[in-house]
Amino acid sequence: MSRSILIALLLAVAAASSAATALIVNSRNAGEPALTEKLRAAGEKLFGSGKEFPPIKDGQEMRPRW
Repeated sequence: MSRSILIALLLAVAAASSAATALIVNSRNAGEPALTEKLRAAGEKLFGSGKEFPPIKDGQEMRPRW
């Protein structure tokens, strides 16, 4: 077998396995929400809510301490 045929075969196998993996992952999570309400509430309690921060006042910008 020549080198070019072997490389083409390997690329085809890699593409097929990537496509199969993507289809399997997408079919599993089709109907389920990403997080349940209980997990989302726990995440907001631990990390804070997803709201934007208030604007920075003049003179309070983040600067390095060097």
